[in-house]
Amino acid sequence: MYGSPPDGPSAAAMFVLGLSAAEDDTAGPAQLALVAASACPVVLVPDDRTPFAVPVRHPSHVTLGLNARHPVEQSVGFAFDAARLRDVRLHAVHAWELPACAAELPFTVPEEDRATWEDHEVRLLADTLRPWRLTYPRIPVLEDVLLLSPTEALAHHAEGAALAVVGRGARMSPDAVQALLCESLCPVAVVP
Repeated sequence: MYGSPPDGPSAAAMFVLGLSAAEDDTAGPAQLALVAASACPVVLVPDDRTPFAVPVRHPSHVTLGLNARHPVEQSVGFAFDAARLRDVRLHAVHAWELPACAAELPFTVPEEDRATWEDHEVRLLADTLRPWRLTYPRIPVLEDVLLLSPTEALAHHAEGAALAVVGRGARMSPDAVQALLCESLCPVAVVP
């Protein structure tokens, strides 16, 4: 549902990699190379024996980090499928930044301008999710638009999640995936 079928018997539909406490729950160069080059989703699962790990007994949601301007459609479908299979809500997180013209202002950004820009981002996210909500009408969706970096926004909202899903793209580089793994205790799926 979330992507095209494999091209043959040797093609994988998904890779799942465990990250042990001995590795400090960080992905090494080999795992990050696989994340960057894989034609299928790669799920990185941290070990629950880390010093700060608090087991999530009943995860309440699947977190989807997406760029509403350039969404990776396969990641959106993957996240909706994951929420459906787990019978939990989908928490869609869109991070945004102030436009470049805001830096040229002599003082702080006027609240009216910031509100207008944020309203635009909210509409972008709603428009991106609308066809998926029609396809998955039984999945409750919480839409969240945050003025943060993508990694900060996703790490903050992945707490208590069964899974964090991101699309592989310019805003979710291997370094951002590494940072997300360091800050998140749930598995992270990177979808090309």
